Amino acid sequence: MAEAATHVAHHGPPTTFLRKYVFSVDHKVIGKQYYGLALVAVFVGMFLSWLMRLHLINPNGKIWGLHYLSAVGAPGDVMTPEYYLSLLTMHGTLMVFFVLTNAPFAAFGNYFLPIQIGAEDMAFPRFNMMSFWTTFLAFCFLIAAFFVPDGPPISGWTAYAPLSAVGSDAGPGLGMGQTLWGLSIFTFCIGSLLGALNFIATTLDLRAKGMTLGRMPIPSWAWFITSCIALLAFAVLLPACLLLILDRVAGTSFFIPAGLVISDKLQPHAGGSPLLWQHLFWFFGHPEVYIAILPSMGIVSHILINSMRKPLLSHKVVINCMIAIGFLSYMVWGHHMFVSGMNPYSSLEFTFPTLVITIPATILTLIWLASLYGAKLRITAASLFALGFISMFVSGGVSGLFLAQPSIDIYLHATYFVVGHFHMVMGVASLFGVFAGTYFWFPKMTGRMMSETLGKIHFWITFVGAYAIFMPFHYLGLAGNVRRYSAFTDDFLIPLIPVHKFITYAAILTGLGQMIFLYNLIHSRFKGAPAPDNPWECTSLEWSIPSPPPWDNFGGQHPVVYHDPYQYNVKGESGKDFVMQTSPERVAEANG
Repeated sequence: MAEAATHVAHHGPPTTFLRKYVFSVDHKVIGKQYYGLALVAVFVGMFLSWLMRLHLINPNGKIWGLHYLSAVGAPGDVMTPEYYLSLLTMHGTLMVFFVLTNAPFAAFGNYFLPIQIGAEDMAFPRFNMMSFWTTFLAFCFLIAAFFVPDGPPISGWTAYAPLSAVGSDAGPGLGMGQTLWGLSIFTFCIGSLLGALNFIATTLDLRAKGMTLGRMPIPSWAWFITSCIALLAFAVLLPACLLLILDRVAGTSFFIPAGLVISDKLQPHAGGSPLLWQHLFWFFGHPEVYIAILPSMGIVSHILINSMRKPLLSHKVVINCMIAIGFLSYMVWGHHMFVSGMNPYSSLEFTFPTLVITIPATILTLIWLASLYGAKLRITAASLFALGFISMFVSGGVSGLFLAQPSIDIYLHATYFVVGHFHMVMGVASLFGVFAGTYFWFPKMTGRMMSETLGKIHFWITFVGAYAIFMPFHYLGLAGNVRRYSAFTDDFLIPLIPVHKFITYAAILTGLGQMIFLYNLIHSRFKGAPAPDNPWECTSLEWSIPSPPPWDNFGGQHPVVYHDPYQYNVKGESGKDFVMQTSPERVAEANG
């Protein structure tokens, strides 16, 4: 494909406060807005997890002030089992959609994709603005579920039918709260589809002169591949949510079978299939894992290369592995449904691609580790979180090999083993990529440096804390600890309560450790040391412009790209050990 050489100024510089900071069409401001929304969502989600953990270790204990959040769900500040499920639903939904999708993909992708490929802005700036505000509206719909009379839904973040489809007869939160949940995710899908189309068009049409696909930095490739995954995944979840809402408010029966009796009431539906919801949801749900993790893979690769001062063993293999992961992600959704009564032959057909998809992920990991061997790594907060990402990804991913086997998964599926697996491989690993990207790109985004000392303290608290929280989950699962229980009263579960207490204390301490990051982020934004334009001596295009970048990124100049993005461990004409992509100088001599 020929690179687009035309760079059109889509809009002039903003002239009013609203146009500059609120309803902005500047991709950099929109990226910051997505980051801010994800930051709010992650702290709300973390607070909800604290409430759940406190309840688990003392089900009859009072949590001061909880009745202000829900007088029905916490009478006398004592959480009911149903409200525990409501908090679980909201925690999962916030984290999966509004944190793990927004932060590594929408926030960093919006800010840096155009700059890394040499564009002045996104292909469709107004669509970009619409994408964020649609996502923000979805967030408002979700939070509104806390304030309706029946409270948030109790159906879990997967909202399995028929529990989520029949209405308030099924229990607390399944009236207006569940409808708001469906409306929120429906709206979120619209925003995500707008963003995915924009990312794809920008990558294919607005690359600078000389910026071939092969010269794009790995994060740009990750955002591009992720947008292709998101385009199909959210296009399936969107109509699924619409059908769910219609079942609830319009009397349709897409997911509700005939003869269903709930709360002694025969439901007026016939002909629906609860399994249809599972198929539609998980056809989105497993690609969503890679929507969350692939951008972090790209960010971590980019930071490690810079910190090692040498390229990875194979730049092209890394990109091809990410493409393979994106392709295979649509072939494995059935492994979430091994306990649904699936035909054993169908289970086997989903087991095989589930094992195959581990191959490109393993190759990626081996390339990272082999490239690190013998490298003189620059130890920064960003590089520590990049290394932590690899550790979390491997530790969490290994347990996935067990869950790929139907005979093992049937035993473990409803236990804490699965919770530990996906929290480590999808949640914590992705967040480590977000932290790495924040420490690495903060100087470019703000023109100021974050405190490296505080960043390293934050890393060690988070790294140790994450293992202290989620590794015991696997032990609990092997011991048969069923997830979603709000109290452990069975004889075989009572001996596990000390483990839950340990996890709760670790979760609270680790969460408090995030206040160090929040302080560092806010304090550095206003009082951090001024950042040079290229503090990490990086080679990609974002480091060839001032910090923070001007509104049109390149100050009216059209960059020309001469090199691939990772010319490290070389001796250019300038005498440095790296050569910028925009530098016309020739690489005179390799240093070995």
